[in-house]
Amino acid sequence: MDIPTTTAPQQTPATPASGTASQISNDFEMFLQMLTAQMQYQDPLNPIDSTDYATQLATFSGVEQAVQTNDLLRALTEQMGASGLAEMAGLVGKQARTSAPAYFDGQPLTLYPQPSVIGDSREIIVTDDAGNEVQRLPVSAEDEPITWAGVGAGGEPMTTGSYGFEIVTISQGEVVARDPVETYGRITEVRVEDGKTVLVLRGGATVPSNGVTALRDGSA
Repeated sequence: MDIPTTTAPQQTPATPASGTASQISNDFEMFLQMLTAQMQYQDPLNPIDSTDYATQLATFSGVEQAVQTNDLLRALTEQMGASGLAEMAGLVGKQARTSAPAYFDGQPLTLYPQPSVIGDSREIIVTDDAGNEVQRLPVSAEDEPITWAGVGAGGEPMTTGSYGFEIVTISQGEVVARDPVETYGRITEVRVEDGKTVLVLRGGATVPSNGVTALRDGSA
């Protein structure tokens, strides 16, 4: 009687789990089927060492545990994010000082420039919500607050909307520095984006929570 000599691969790698419990279970079932077939069709004259089976089982078990650990960490991160979101919900209605575009509704805005000390002159550049420059204002090297009335060169009020502010420092006719100009904006929403807490200001501008340099009461 002839003895079958069909030999299965000696080292069948475990299929990595994809991250969910059901997929891990399916992968483990497939792994057991492959392992059973490997045992069934091994060469009786050259059987696979039992240590190899133990190694394969240990390898798959290690991968399974790593995937489950990642799932637990992901769930914990999401839970912590939700908890932080609930805590920051109290910021809605307050005013945050940021360098994000500010919403102008006809009322003057207070600007907080941070000019560079170098250079011959400085200007605040005002841009609309499309990023187009609409005004330039000469300023001193001081970092004192400035009131922006939102009035054009002809005395006409600018349209309602969001405006960005930037201070440029000029030396010998060339721009040598660009620095942010901060304003206060009312917080209308707090949300999580890509695992990070983001504040939404009136007018739609968004800013990460760590981009806020000061807070004050919403009625200020």
